[in-house]
Amino acid sequence: MIRISSPTPDTSDQSSVASKARSVFSDKPKLPSKKDKMILTTFSIEPEFKDELNDLFNSMGLRWASGIRFALKEFQKKYQGE
Repeated sequence: MIRISSPTPDTSDQSSVASKARSVFSDKPKLPSKKDKMILTTFSIEPEFKDELNDLFNSMGLRWASGIRFALKEFQKKYQGE
């Protein structure tokens, strides 16, 4: 006689599946992730000016995207008070 037994899932697998199920079917509102709060913005810029900005950001230890964010925040600080 051949006996077929169903594999018993690991308890850690069961707990992770249960926690995922609770989060999916929970009535609590979900908080948006940080990535969901970001907005993709595109703009045109002259290549020479981009190179100048890139050099400036590099001298400050910033990459392109973080340099742009920094510059926009500084711009906002400067002109928000007026």
